[in-house]
Amino acid sequence: MTDDTTSIATPVLRDAAIRTDLEDWGPLEEATGAEMHTSGLYLWEEGDGAESGIWECTPGPSRWELETNEFVHVLSGSMTVTADGAEPMEVQAGDTVLFPKGWAGTWQIHETLRKLYVIF
Repeated sequence: MTDDTTSIATPVLRDAAIRTDLEDWGPLEEATGAEMHTSGLYLWEEGDGAESGIWECTPGPSRWELETNEFVHVLSGSMTVTADGAEPMEVQAGDTVLFPKGWAGTWQIHETLRKLYVIF
């Protein structure tokens, strides 16, 4: 009898809230005001655009029109999220949010925001 099982690696990002080795991801393309700067680390990436990791962004306004789902857990910072046609919603450290595919609206980041995210 042969064993046909395949070993699959389990990626881990330790100490996500306090890591200091984030990679420079450059300016935020979605920014609608002064330049906003992003950095992060990938935990996992698929060839079809699905990914997860840590994302950090400096304060400012941005506009989003999502072509995927995004699960977010905020580690630090805060922002006001306003879906088109909806009331503003405050999001802060400790909050978990799901932005469904097709979501459109604005994010106003008040202080540098760090989040764990999964895009799928």
